[in-house]
Amino acid sequence: MKFTLGCLFALVLASAAQAATPFELYEQGKYDAAIAAGIAQNDSPGFTIAARAELAAEAMRRTRCRDCIRRAQDDARKAIAADPKNADAHVFLAVALGREGRLISVFTVIRRGYVSQAKTELDAALAADPANAFAWGALGGWNMEIVRKGGARVAQALYGASLENGLTAFDKAFLYAPGNVGLLYQYALTLSAYDVNAYRGKIEDALARAQTGKANGVYEAFVQARARELHEALKKGDMDAYAALVSRDQGSPD
Repeated sequence: MKFTLGCLFALVLASAAQAATPFELYEQGKYDAAIAAGIAQNDSPGFTIAARAELAAEAMRRTRCRDCIRRAQDDARKAIAADPKNADAHVFLAVALGREGRLISVFTVIRRGYVSQAKTELDAALAADPANAFAWGALGGWNMEIVRKGGARVAQALYGASLENGLTAFDKAFLYAPGNVGLLYQYALTLSAYDVNAYRGKIEDALARAQTGKANGVYEAFVQARARELHEALKKGDMDAYAALVSRDQGSPD
């Protein structure tokens, strides 16, 4: 009888493990399993989680993996093809394009139209879901990064991007998700890359709040640890070291 009950208990546990959804696997940090389960689900939500898991795993690696980023793009495109109104899929495609853009030359980014493609995806995300905080946050980063790299005049003339639009987009993101750990972290990174001295107060506040917010899942716990590391480096005043951490966390080449 004991053996029978033990086997039954083991079967129940195995069944529960098999029943984990792609999103649950993602939250647990089981990214390979989440990717496989999402692809096997063969629908828009499944491909979306696969793309999200690819991006999370890539962010947590010590070295960059361009092939992984391209797979995230492919999965996001499959999700969009299955449901063009899937806002999250559009966001993850835009993010993946931006991630790849950091690993290739500016000339190649422009030639392939990645900047415009990312904006098109974010516009589609917000058209499908105007309250999508991650789309607003990504749009904030899109604006500020273009201004940082190209200058205000070029950014406005070529892409309609501006510092003001970037800051406004981040304000919208926090309106819809005020304490989100990931958004606070990305906000701090974006401001740090743009002008750490001008925005130091906002950066320190965002990093402090990211550390004390509620982390949902393994990836946000990782983000909290990164926010703590950034905050400690900033307080020490070694700006070269801080800039190196910001570059690392934004996904620049190793």
